[in-house]
Amino acid sequence: MRIVIAGGHGQIALRLERLLSARDHEPVGLIRKPEYADDLRDAGAEPVLLDLESASVDEVAEVLQGADGAVFAAGAGPGSSVDRKYTVDRDGAVLLADAAERAGARRFVVVSSMGADPQHTGDDVFDHYLRAKGEADAYVSSRTGLDWTVLRPGALTNDAGAGLVQLAPSTGRGPIPRDDVAAVLAELLETPGTAGLTLELISGAVPVIDAVKAVARG
Repeated sequence: MRIVIAGGHGQIALRLERLLSARDHEPVGLIRKPEYADDLRDAGAEPVLLDLESASVDEVAEVLQGADGAVFAAGAGPGSSVDRKYTVDRDGAVLLADAAERAGARRFVVVSSMGADPQHTGDDVFDHYLRAKGEADAYVSSRTGLDWTVLRPGALTNDAGAGLVQLAPSTGRGPIPRDDVAAVLAELLETPGTAGLTLELISGAVPVIDAVKAVARG
């Protein structure tokens, strides 16, 4: 599969690119800065310079032509302004979804956040982040032209992945290594029966491949 990944230089994205390349897929990473390109090549991905905050739907759709799917793994990141929670975390996901529909790249996986909710209240930056992510998830899940899956990991860590997770519509809170998030994303992309699901993810006792099979439909 040819998979376009927004936020291609992110910590989860780079891990995912390595996994997809090792599985003989073709990962394509969207990056904002040309100096990121070598890191993507080292991960086995094709870098494409494209800023979702300034790109048009047509520009993104052009990159997605011929792709089998897309992953939204972009984020404004810690320390970013409230405004960028909306222009990146929400509007970037909406733009990628619109472009994927236009290009016919049906498989669409969103890296969201546990607690994401368009009705979330509060005025702290993190409250705005959860609201922005929730609005993005709601938009993506409304697109009939996409085979979407929303993945909501718990607290992200840089611990080595154990390959053992809990994956369900509701898991309760808990940590999850970025390694294991990437492994679940790779498995979700290869499992069409997970389309139409919003899933939470934390560390657990079930091997990744079995956890994904357990939630898949059909």
